[in-house]
Amino acid sequence: MNISGIKIAIVSSNFRREVSDSLEKNCLATLQKEGLTKNQTDIFRVPGSLEIPLVVKKLAQKNLYKAIITFGAIVKGKTYHFEQIANECAKGCMKASLQYEIPVIFEVLAVYDLKDALERATRKKENKGVEAALTALEMIKVLSKV
Repeated sequence: MNISGIKIAIVSSNFRREVSDSLEKNCLATLQKEGLTKNQTDIFRVPGSLEIPLVVKKLAQKNLYKAIITFGAIVKGKTYHFEQIANECAKGCMKASLQYEIPVIFEVLAVYDLKDALERATRKKENKGVEAALTALEMIKVLSKV
C-alpha cells in the first residue's frame, strides 16, 4: 500500500491526559515505523471523552483524512456517569464512521481502575496505541480494495 499521500487524525481527551499522552506516543511511533511522516498526522485535543465524537464528525466531514484514531480514558466511579460517557462516546464515533465511511479507531478506554488504562497505554505487548495505529493502516488498506 502506498502511504505517501494519506493523512490520519488523532483525537485525544485532555482528561486523564497521562493515558492519552502514552497512547498517542506509542501510536505515532508505530505510524512512523510503518513509514508515515509527522506531517501525515494531525492531533486534536478535546476537554474530555464526551467531546470526542463531535470533533470526529467535523474531521470526517472534511474528507481530508483516511482514518481517525480516538484516545481517552473513562474510569468507573460511584455514579452512572461512567456508562453515559462511555456509551455515548462510542455511539457518536461509530455513527460518524458509518455516515462518512471513514475508519474511526476507538481506543477510548472504559475501565474500572485507572491503573488498568495506564497499563494498556504503556505496556510493550498489546499496547492500545500501537494497536490503534496498525488497525488504522489495515482499515485504510481494506477500504482501498472495497
